[in-house]
Amino acid sequence: MLPETLVRDHTIYACVMGSRAFGLATDGSDTDRRGVFLAPTPLFWRFDKPPTHVEGPGEEQFGWELERFCELALRANPNILECLHSPLVEYADGTGRELLALRGAFLSRRAHDTFARYALGQRRKLEADVRVHGAPRWKHAMHLLRLLTSSRDLLRTGVLTIDVGELREPLLAVKRGEVPWPEVESWMCRLADEAEEAAHRSPLPEEPDRRRVEDFLVRVRRASALQPDPYDEVVQGVVDGRGVG
Repeated sequence: MLPETLVRDHTIYACVMGSRAFGLATDGSDTDRRGVFLAPTPLFWRFDKPPTHVEGPGEEQFGWELERFCELALRANPNILECLHSPLVEYADGTGRELLALRGAFLSRRAHDTFARYALGQRRKLEADVRVHGAPRWKHAMHLLRLLTSSRDLLRTGVLTIDVGELREPLLAVKRGEVPWPEVESWMCRLADEAEEAAHRSPLPEEPDRRRVEDFLVRVRRASALQPDPYDEVVQGVVDGRGVG
């Protein structure tokens, strides 16, 4: 089965991410699409396993196989968690809706470490740009401020909200280079300190609910195994109880 076929025929969840989901889109913004596909269980019985992710087939499109997506979400990967909370959902079948209903099971105080590490790496790149070129890449600075704000609010409230709301204009001013770098840097430091403080009394649990997510994954895999490819006689034999003759 070709990777693009997995995305086309087995997507369970699809959404728009990037500036459009963050409430930061302008006339020239791309439309970034992200999704989750469920590879049929019989594909895992072969030597060649299905891919963990697929880039495309459309422009600015990227998708993860369900298991890989859940693994990354349990690790509080910022991009994955935000994908689950996009306000622009384009498609969700029954399994996709179950995945969305599990959003809370993935959230934990681990988010503080993962968001903070990611933010630190991005900030170092911005600081290097300032040293070498005299200014950062302003678009990246804007998105880092957005991420730091989202992280702080998640730790404070236990809810992940990715639309920037009333911060749209201040953040777009940063993108246009209208805010001096020292002010932007001070803003970043303040947000990081506030996130650190919020982490100590966050309503989030210490760990994600791995058992609940795993039960969901096993149930979905089992259901998929009971719907074999009608042209795969070996798979039909196993599922129907006839064995492999």
